[in-house]
Amino acid sequence: MKQCLAIFLLLTSMSAYPALNKWVDAQGKVHYSDSAPSDVAVQKIRTSSNSEAETQSSGVPAQKTLAERDAEWKKSQKVKEETSQKEAKEQEAIQTKQKNCESARGNLATYENSPRLASYNASGERTIMDDSARQQKIEEARKIVSSYCN
Repeated sequence: MKQCLAIFLLLTSMSAYPALNKWVDAQGKVHYSDSAPSDVAVQKIRTSSNSEAETQSSGVPAQKTLAERDAEWKKSQKVKEETSQKEAKEQEAIQTKQKNCESARGNLATYENSPRLASYNASGERTIMDDSARQQKIEEARKIVSSYCN
């Protein structure tokens, strides 16, 4: 229990430090204090709070608040989610295009390799496709293959 209290006091005392200034008096002696005379040049070593003045004077960035860190984390999570969704859509589009390509190639092979093709008309009667209709279907199939497979 005493160790916890000591750690707590140490941590809270570190955040409650006063401002520290460095200045040189008329005799050339260097002084460090929390306040300095107004007639001498003062170099600020640290300020009393984690503000932008500390960031600018010391070059060390001020710590971000919990809300700022939380907002940054949420923003990064949103960006990751959006990129993963975009990648998933791209993969789905690629797979769909590959399936369409395979189907189109299968249809083209059927038209090219089958000399007698039958189809059914609106009344349900079976009709045999003649050579000119078959050639027309082959040309259509080739156009579809070129659009999906390239």
